[in-house]
Amino acid sequence: MRIEDTDLERSHPKWEDEIIESLRWLGIVWDEGPLADGRKEGKRCKGDYGPYRQSERLKIYSQYLKKLLEDGRIYHCFCAEEELEAMRQDQMSRGEAPKYVGSCRQLSENEVKKYIAEGKPSILRFTIPSQKIKFNDLIRGEIEFDAGLIGDIVIAKDANTPLYNFAVVVDDFEMKISHVIRGEDHISNTPKQIALQEALGFPRPQYAHLPLILGPDRSKMSKRHGPVSISDYRVDGYLPEALMNFMAFLGWNPGTEKEIYSLEELARDFSLEKIQKAGAVFNISRLDYLNGFYIRNMALEKLVALCVSYLPTRGADAEYVKKVVGAYQERLKKLSEITELTDFFFNKTGFGAGKDNDVLEYDKELLRWKDMTDNDIAYSLGNLENILMGVEQKDFTKQNLEKIIMPIAEGGGDRGKFLWPLRVALTGKKASAGPFEVAEILGKERALRRINTAKKLF
Repeated sequence: MRIEDTDLERSHPKWEDEIIESLRWLGIVWDEGPLADGRKEGKRCKGDYGPYRQSERLKIYSQYLKKLLEDGRIYHCFCAEEELEAMRQDQMSRGEAPKYVGSCRQLSENEVKKYIAEGKPSILRFTIPSQKIKFNDLIRGEIEFDAGLIGDIVIAKDANTPLYNFAVVVDDFEMKISHVIRGEDHISNTPKQIALQEALGFPRPQYAHLPLILGPDRSKMSKRHGPVSISDYRVDGYLPEALMNFMAFLGWNPGTEKEIYSLEELARDFSLEKIQKAGAVFNISRLDYLNGFYIRNMALEKLVALCVSYLPTRGADAEYVKKVVGAYQERLKKLSEITELTDFFFNKTGFGAGKDNDVLEYDKELLRWKDMTDNDIAYSLGNLENILMGVEQKDFTKQNLEKIIMPIAEGGGDRGKFLWPLRVALTGKKASAGPFEVAEILGKERALRRINTAKKLF
């Protein structure tokens, strides 16, 4: 685990903490790298090649920058941004790929010293040799670049502020990295890094460039397609097992019909050889399906614990909440859905069984099944009320209510005339858990009160 935080404007401890916590939540652990609570405990990292935050490795980078400077492989560039932009525009107007042409490379040592003494701003550029650079990508095969088209690249703002391409080359060598596996948007960085490795005498690691994750429109996934951070999906009620399972299949396929994988199984079966080259579309419906699978197969007690933060459970006993969550375990695609799906079980301040805080708000027309008249609705609700009043509290269960009411509902020819007004009266919704299950959870008193309230609307 390496924190690449040399870009101070885009780095902050809270973002680092979020990355570390998200990986821990997913079940991904590392053998070496920064400790999650290192700043609090005074222990910065674990492993033999630390520190693992680039912002703490500046002395190491300075040593290698000094070597390159002494070897004449890097030089101070004093060109102003206006000059560089004019150069780019001129090249593009001639149909050329924009690159730095090496103007400051020709400056004499005395001129460089003079500009530095005058306080003229500069950056450090690395001389890219004009040659073909080839490397074998473990996913895409042999890739070749004409380094002469790249131009001399900026590798540091100054002797103490390295930039990405230089810092990672030094880190990969110092930390004995064997494989660099990253997104295909980094392919263009690879020849630059290889040129730096050769200039420093470093061995070349193996490279594998993964396909990018795409939005539904097949463009690179971004915030306009929806949430892009692990923490967003966590808050929305996705499970770490589902998210890991889903992400592993973005660009990879085991070549079998198996689609449900634990983290241990992924570690066992994953291979670079089975990664595709084409971009992988982030299909939220697929993620919802997997998340629903894991929710359905979760122990109810664990699911209840995860759902509590989404429910206004103040004043509710644990058994009541367990029944509510259990009624919707088969219907949930993500934990956050439990809030709206079950709101009729709770009032605005929590659990409510009192007469004054147990009123549902819905349009009376919602009680109408097909072409039922007002009198038909009132009759059905009144009939239901009389039936339920005759049921003993101890017998007020899903199975018993279904046994009593279903024959009557089906005897009328259209059971919807009985069951639809019952569902709406109890829940205020078109869709819900079964009305008999809802009635059992609400209890006899609350169920009768809601039916009576609905009847009074007609």
